Amino acid sequence: MVKGTEYEERGSIGFVSLIATVAAVGGLLFGYDTAVISGAIRFIQLKFTLGNFMVGWAVACLIIGATIGTGFAGKISDLYGRKKALILAAILFTLGSVFSGLATNFTWFVIARIIGGLGIGISSVQSPLYIAEIAPAKIRGRLVSLNQLAVVTGIFAVYFLDLGIASRGNLVWNVSTGWRWMLGFGVLPGVLFFILLLLVPESPRWLQLKGREQEAFNILKRIHGESQAQIELKTIKPSSNNGYGLLKQLFKPGLRHALLIGVVLAVLQQVTGINAIMYYAPEIFKHTGAGQNSSLVETVWVGIINLIFTIVSLWLIDKLGRKFLLLAGTAMMTISLLVIGYAFHAGTAGSWVLIFILLYVASFAVSMGPIVWLVIAEIFPNRVRGTASSIASVALWLADYVVSQTFPVLLNSVGVALTFWIFGILSAFAFFFTLKAVPETKGKSLEEIEHMWSRS
Repeated sequence: MVKGTEYEERGSIGFVSLIATVAAVGGLLFGYDTAVISGAIRFIQLKFTLGNFMVGWAVACLIIGATIGTGFAGKISDLYGRKKALILAAILFTLGSVFSGLATNFTWFVIARIIGGLGIGISSVQSPLYIAEIAPAKIRGRLVSLNQLAVVTGIFAVYFLDLGIASRGNLVWNVSTGWRWMLGFGVLPGVLFFILLLLVPESPRWLQLKGREQEAFNILKRIHGESQAQIELKTIKPSSNNGYGLLKQLFKPGLRHALLIGVVLAVLQQVTGINAIMYYAPEIFKHTGAGQNSSLVETVWVGIINLIFTIVSLWLIDKLGRKFLLLAGTAMMTISLLVIGYAFHAGTAGSWVLIFILLYVASFAVSMGPIVWLVIAEIFPNRVRGTASSIASVALWLADYVVSQTFPVLLNSVGVALTFWIFGILSAFAFFFTLKAVPETKGKSLEEIEHMWSRS
């Protein structure tokens, strides 16, 4: 017979895991909407007769919306709660999917993608932040990284969706109709996310910041059990008693260091090239000589590897720690990108490019992919977490925009080889920045991490 305390502990982990899984559906929307364009972009280009710059804009307009949504996400969640912010994200994403699939001209398409981007921006900040605020310290890395697993699951699924839809008709059908189905299917995960969010509680740390102590305690009790919930609440109180922090507090010694780490890691996650590959994978593989169908199949392999190694990261992140995985991952990313650049430079592109792109994606999936979002969600104090996470995430999305907008132009100006070498140099910088500046946060509560900055 299971003892009461054992049952209580098991039930609490199940409860918090369920909540984290629901919140992570926001990552599924993120992955779907950012990757669906990779299979649709060629048909959209032909439909609306777009040049290289406008192709970049067709991809990057989503990121403009995401950047704006990210900028407001912290303020929205601080005022109305993490849960309500996520509900708003689900609504915006669903509307964006509907209208982008129905677009009759390029302007309508761009507006619809920006609306969807607003939802993606909000969920990209709030999903990991919400999970971090409800998760026990010993499994926080794993639970927050469920969001990244959902992101890559969305990417993985959409590659098959794009391939399946594109295979149902010829080029003429895909230009007129196929891409609409690719974008419009996003309604399904958007509605699912909205419904599931109605069933989860608010963040106990946000409730405590609002002075709703009893509600916070009730949720903590379901997560930790009564005795541990009392300990957690006593730990949370001191960092919540002063209410919300002013923005200027982030630029004081200690927190300034935390903000620097969050912003720089956020930028490095993007400028090391991952979304250039995710958005433009079929176009990259066509540079190796692959045909349209072959390039889409090879893109599916990118999704498979991304998914598998994100799962590996979930298993390792609370065992080996954030810093170790960042160092190992960025080292392998650097090597892979330099080899890819050399293969294109030497004219030997082909299977070698596929192998090292997959190695690069695996390295990213174990390290920069999940860990940057985790670090952004956990390194800031309770009273400024919403605002600080938004600042770091705005930096991430702006970097994503720059990469997405310039990548097609770079490919056609400086060439594929030099483009990948640039990404390789930036990956090397990410390695050394992690080595010198990023602390280990494995196993520490959010409040212990906050105290770490006050001592620096």
